[in-house]
Amino acid sequence: MSEHTTQGQLRFSFLGPRGTFCHAATMQVADETAKLVPALDVPSALKMLREQEVDYAVVPIENSVEGGVNATLDTLIHGQRLEIKAEMLVPIRFALAVRAGTRIEDVHRIATHPHAWAQCRGWISEHLSDAVHVPATSTAAGAELLSSHGTDAGFEAALCPVPTAAEYGLEILSSDVADNPHAVTRFIMAALPGRQPERTGADKTTLMVQLPSDEAGALLTMLEQFSARGVNLSRIESRPIGDLMGRYAFSIDAEGHLDDERIQAVLIGLHRVCPSVIFLGSYPSATGERVRPEPGTADSDFISARGWVASLLGHDVPIHD
Repeated sequence: MSEHTTQGQLRFSFLGPRGTFCHAATMQVADETAKLVPALDVPSALKMLREQEVDYAVVPIENSVEGGVNATLDTLIHGQRLEIKAEMLVPIRFALAVRAGTRIEDVHRIATHPHAWAQCRGWISEHLSDAVHVPATSTAAGAELLSSHGTDAGFEAALCPVPTAAEYGLEILSSDVADNPHAVTRFIMAALPGRQPERTGADKTTLMVQLPSDEAGALLTMLEQFSARGVNLSRIESRPIGDLMGRYAFSIDAEGHLDDERIQAVLIGLHRVCPSVIFLGSYPSATGERVRPEPGTADSDFISARGWVASLLGHDVPIHD
């Protein structure tokens, strides 16, 4: 755990309320003694962390259907620097939840998070073609409102995790709502900067890299820093910098750990050619799949090469005109 933990009980903020997929991800890293603090949205969860109201924040970062979660990608890099200490994977399965007595033909408005709606458009179109989406801040927020406000909530049903329906006393009209039965959301546990988790051999390093705006081939130059050292990228997404049109930074997951010689070499290369490189942490991959270095890119290869150069520097090498 982080150097910034409090004595005794650990505190976790998460995208709430209780019953979200994010809550389920939090339970993968928080023990039964932890204090869980639900947040209204991703920026609020990370703000609690920056203000040291909690020790860790758990937020979604990527979905296998919709891609990156922009609120997380952007909030991580604006403000005091944060680091990722762990990642968690949660299979995504939705329930269509209603108040007791509501029939499926009564459902015309459905509340859920936009990412959840995107993963269920096909099912909704087939079974509730006239239903419209009511955006909610999380996959459990709609269920909570429906339970507490009834018809005054402004919708008749909520798309939420299956256990959430029971938690809020709702009935389930369908417990298998999804267009992709294999959908998974990836969550991260963020903390204030500190020591990196121990290298496991099955690790990721996350970066945000800004490119020069006035150089042809700048993206290729950036990518070459990885390919030349045999480092695979498991994710790369562009995000607008926000000052001018056409200026982007890239959110990147690279296979490897800060303690790996090849990752250190990549960071040195990026620092030379890119105006901004933000290190967002090295941490174990949730899949546990070990990274196999390409020939010539193992730690021993870099150490041997440095030793050879050092041997050259240690001798009086003649210079020829």
